[in-house]
Amino acid sequence: MAYFSREKTLPFFLSCVFLLFLEAMPLRAQPSDGHARMLELLRQIIEHTPNDSLYLGDGEARAMRARVEALGPDAPDYVQFEAYLKLGEAEQHVGREQAAIDYLERAYALLPQLENDLAPNWIGRLKFALGVAHFRFGETQNCALNHAPENCILPIRGSGIHVLEEPSERAIEFFTEVLQHDPPGSKAYLTAQWLLNIAYMTLGRYPDDVPHEYLFPPDVFSSDEPFPRFKNIAHEAGIATFSLSGGVVVEDFDEDGFLDLLVSSYDPSEQLRLFQNNEDKTFTDVTLNAGITGIYGGLNMVQADYDNDGDMDVLVLRGAWLGRGGQHPNSLLRNNGDGTFTDVTFEAGLGEVHLPTQTASWADFDNDGDVDLYIGNETNRGLAGLCQLFENLGNGRFADVAPSAGVTNGKFTKAVIWGDYDGDRYPDLFVSNVDGDNRLYHNNRDGTFDDLALSLGVTGPSTSFPAWFWDYDNDGVLDLYVTGYDALVDDVARSYLGEPFAAELARLYRGDGKGGFVDMTSATGLTRPSAPMGANFGDLNGDGFLDFYLGTGYTAYFALMPNLMYLNLEGKRFADVTTAGGFGHLQKGHGIAFVDFDNDGDQDVFEQMGGALPGDKYFDVLYENPGFSNHYLAVELFGRETNRAAIGVRIRVDVATSNGGRSIYKHVNSGGSFGANSIRRQLIGLGNAERIERLTIYWPTTDRTQTFENVPLDRTIQIVENLDSLWLLP
Repeated sequence: MAYFSREKTLPFFLSCVFLLFLEAMPLRAQPSDGHARMLELLRQIIEHTPNDSLYLGDGEARAMRARVEALGPDAPDYVQFEAYLKLGEAEQHVGREQAAIDYLERAYALLPQLENDLAPNWIGRLKFALGVAHFRFGETQNCALNHAPENCILPIRGSGIHVLEEPSERAIEFFTEVLQHDPPGSKAYLTAQWLLNIAYMTLGRYPDDVPHEYLFPPDVFSSDEPFPRFKNIAHEAGIATFSLSGGVVVEDFDEDGFLDLLVSSYDPSEQLRLFQNNEDKTFTDVTLNAGITGIYGGLNMVQADYDNDGDMDVLVLRGAWLGRGGQHPNSLLRNNGDGTFTDVTFEAGLGEVHLPTQTASWADFDNDGDVDLYIGNETNRGLAGLCQLFENLGNGRFADVAPSAGVTNGKFTKAVIWGDYDGDRYPDLFVSNVDGDNRLYHNNRDGTFDDLALSLGVTGPSTSFPAWFWDYDNDGVLDLYVTGYDALVDDVARSYLGEPFAAELARLYRGDGKGGFVDMTSATGLTRPSAPMGANFGDLNGDGFLDFYLGTGYTAYFALMPNLMYLNLEGKRFADVTTAGGFGHLQKGHGIAFVDFDNDGDQDVFEQMGGALPGDKYFDVLYENPGFSNHYLAVELFGRETNRAAIGVRIRVDVATSNGGRSIYKHVNSGGSFGANSIRRQLIGLGNAERIERLTIYWPTTDRTQTFENVPLDRTIQIVENLDSLWLLP
């Protein structure tokens, strides 16, 4: 085996790369007819959104405004009450917070005349709505307009405490009224109690001023293990976009050795944005230069080198949750290799059928050397959104073979992920459904699949969302994590109080090495309810065991629950380190990526924040890793017979430590199903390793193994399939 450094062997390496990639390297491409067609379709979606969109439109607010304006002077008090209440709620949804408060206050002023005539649930609904409206208005004034890094991070402290106090004070008044009139232990009571404690936190008056009967004791928020605090530096880095929910892809798009960020937004009028890494812990917005101006929207994104030309392309996914109104086109953005992208959706054969989706996954399911694409669409009562399996034809085009392959699913799909769980070299497919049993499609190696989820015991949870394959216990066998998505705020409140809750837990299924799974959820300590949307995994402390982060929430304005970070304790159990590490953001979390943005050998965490309603925007966050002094190895793989990005390749690192030896495993993918880590650069934590004794790369497409011995620690290396030399990067 030979080692090559950038300084001494650049001409040699470049000649190798030239020979390997020459045929696939494109000339600089100009926007195509398909690109222009996509821009026009996206422009039309923006025009129709106000009237047609379930979450993003303002049709309900406009209708309620007309109803209120039509109220005559003699309108009965109860008619006025209902109209003001519903208009107040609708105004809040579209982000008109002060108007929302004004109308809700009008309804509140009518209570003395109506209190004996209204059903208690109407009175409670109004008081709760007023509490939420004032609380969220306080967030806007303090956390959005006067942002500080610690805003909205549970337990709120330091710079996160509100300077403008009146909104939280008013919220406390109304939440207290709810608690005084609703039965203890009810959903409304527990939700109001939870929000009351948070409101006191925003004023710096928690826990001392919280009435004892309503207090969440401070120790319930303690982490399971000590853990250093990560600082949110998104504003300093220049990537704190203020947007609705969206996705993130991390890759070195310009091939300068530093990872860049691409972010999207659910809002169809918000621009896709590309941030170039400046190599000094800051980023520059290069969207205009990248040629993606006018590429709007996208709740999620996934990347791959679909055309095997050596650079990463991106698929943008649109229309999720909107039913028939979500029949938006997805976008396949081809990386032109010169810093620009071209939308080639229609040229590639991906643009003729438009179905609502937010999830897709790439893999070479037929082991022919190029990556194929599975898109998980949403079927509901108004639309048959069958899933699609696009076979890569090798000429820049795809063909949907889902019906013949038997993988159309026909459910409300929320996550899809590939992984070779039985080790037979052919990737299998897990599909997470929000409306029933999940599916595990076993690859029959003949272009067809069989759903074995029931026989393998992996159909649950029945209401699920993000999912992924990973090797959490470092035994070389893929495991499966599937989140639950039916936890409400009152379930979260009950869990912190140590009370029983109704929500379904996530599932952690350990691969048994024989093609089966064992449910390890309770045994590993994953017993807290959550409602994850975005989620991903990585290695926070560099010990070689994979940790994970959940971006939580749901559409309701009061759905404030901490995003959750779990630390892997040597593959035996997981510890909640949310509050100790400063990860407990209360705003709604979506696309997540574990990323070493400053090339210091440890992983930072980026999270795309914001909800689905126009009034629920928030700033993205970037948690900087303080460092753990552990060793690492960053591996960049280039396939030749295997797909160029090496998706599905297996990495094994055997290290020597003072206590003997251990093996660390990594399977090449982008992590979870909502938010994308870098595929090209696989960062592997090595803990307290004294040296790397052996690095093994297994290429499933060709069933070949490359072995390298005595690889240096704390370096980034590049490996080309079937070449016995390593290239060491600085």
